[in-house]
Amino acid sequence: MPSFTPWRQSSFLDSSPVSDAVAALAAGGIKERGAIYTRREVVEFILDLSGYTSDRPLCGFRLLEPSFGEGDFLKIVIERLLESWRSIHSSDDPDDPYTALAPCIRGVELHHSSFESTRQKVVEWLGEAGISARTADRLADAWLVQGDFLLVDLAEPFDFVIGNPPYVRQELIPDILISEYRMRYRTVFDRADIYIPFIERSLSLLVEGGTLGFICADRWMKNRYGGPLRRMVAEGYHLKAYVDMTDTPAFHADVIAYPAITVITRETRGKACKTRIAHRPAIDRLVLKSLARDMLTENPPAANGPVREMTDVAVGAQPWILDSPGRLGLVRRLVQDFPDIEKVGCKVGIGVATGADKAFIGPFNDLDVEDDRKLPIAMTRDIDSGEVKWRGLGIVNPFADGGGLVDLNQYPRLKHYLEERRGQIEKRHVAQKAPTNWYRTIDRIYPALASRPKLLIPDIKGEAHIVYEDGHLYPHHNLYFITSDEWDLRALRTVLCSGIARLFVSMYATRMRGGYFRFQAQYLRRIRLPRWQDVSSSVRDELIEMDTSDSPDACRRIVSEIYGLTKKEYAAIGKVEGRGANGN
Repeated sequence: MPSFTPWRQSSFLDSSPVSDAVAALAAGGIKERGAIYTRREVVEFILDLSGYTSDRPLCGFRLLEPSFGEGDFLKIVIERLLESWRSIHSSDDPDDPYTALAPCIRGVELHHSSFESTRQKVVEWLGEAGISARTADRLADAWLVQGDFLLVDLAEPFDFVIGNPPYVRQELIPDILISEYRMRYRTVFDRADIYIPFIERSLSLLVEGGTLGFICADRWMKNRYGGPLRRMVAEGYHLKAYVDMTDTPAFHADVIAYPAITVITRETRGKACKTRIAHRPAIDRLVLKSLARDMLTENPPAANGPVREMTDVAVGAQPWILDSPGRLGLVRRLVQDFPDIEKVGCKVGIGVATGADKAFIGPFNDLDVEDDRKLPIAMTRDIDSGEVKWRGLGIVNPFADGGGLVDLNQYPRLKHYLEERRGQIEKRHVAQKAPTNWYRTIDRIYPALASRPKLLIPDIKGEAHIVYEDGHLYPHHNLYFITSDEWDLRALRTVLCSGIARLFVSMYATRMRGGYFRFQAQYLRRIRLPRWQDVSSSVRDELIEMDTSDSPDACRRIVSEIYGLTKKEYAAIGKVEGRGANGN
């Protein structure tokens, strides 16, 4: 057992901009701290999955909880530690419990009030367990650290790191503190939330063979900002278990989050690194106990059971694909055999963001600007029915055809229109950043796009909702679009709606509440397609004809042919999805 020194305060005791920022966060409310408290059944489940169970000699292990909050994890950790200790030491054992127990736990908490209230709870829990008041007080001081986990000195390694790290967006953290984190942690990348460096530091503090068991948001497993952390896991750790907890009552309060439990061990990866996976279990103690046994057994998972096993989920910085093995195998095969959609003459884009829709968008005929300064615009509601039913809205276009903004003096009606709304338009960040260009939309508008036939795809849907628009409308920011100079768009819609679009998006995008996915450009660009010239003329004709067909089986059959799908791959794609009708 390493030498032990009790802690009480953060190592940042001096007055500095960093320590002042830490102090400000330490005094903040729950929202600022990202505090979300975990139900007892879920805590027990995470400890079971991680191997922190009372039938093991827990006095020989060191456990860290990096953000203990109100003590949801600490209470059960202490219960298990004491049960394990007492199974080894008789009630009349002369050994001092402080000596045996003090090195076993370290908990860190930033918030002053939470720290003090939980410290008092720890003393009470120990007293209720028969530990003397003096020893309980000493253990609380030995175990608990008040400070910022990302900054406090925690030199000794741990066998277990367990908990629920805070979920705090970067914009809620002082810039001086973000800069400090960026210097210390390589995973603070792009718009990474604060739980990302929490995971990095926690992993780095594990002994060889040590285990991390966290419940936190799953965004990092697929999003861009999670790339460095995914690479870290792939290069020195083993993703042992993943449990999707979305839409389960895992916390004491209902929160807008997409949580998952991850169990990651520090060990050399074998040739076939296997991960056990489960989805959305019932939050019931007996159900979770049974699921933990199923996930930890050395036997292969039952074919129809709640647990699946996948190989090599973590590969470099690539998004983690945690779907069924059959769908994963199909995607990997298509990635190997076919180019991505933008390499076969298709362009994926997103519509225009204005930053002030009420100022720039209105009934087309009522927009009192010059005729060449407005365009009819397609909104999400225009394609809800599955076909384009334009509601008559338009957008003001402040951009010159050759680039840059138009001279308002040459467009008196446009000038008058914008000046009337100047107060609203100037409030936007894009206008404040460049005051002389105050009347620009966030994105540049390219009028030629309106006249191009395109496929329109709403951002958030349970299925691929793809609508053909024949070249009259400019897409709004909530719509993604696909144009092509090579593929026939009606044929392309047949392919995408066969289940291919949802297959790829579901692999790479995180699932939202209600089973929805975000059909964003970054995921649509991962779709693989054959080149149009490699599709036979007879199959081309069938794909185009199938665009208006009501026969899902015929649609899937022809799409199966161009990808050369086996029967198992055919089944893995899933159902044909709502394509809607043709455009205007």
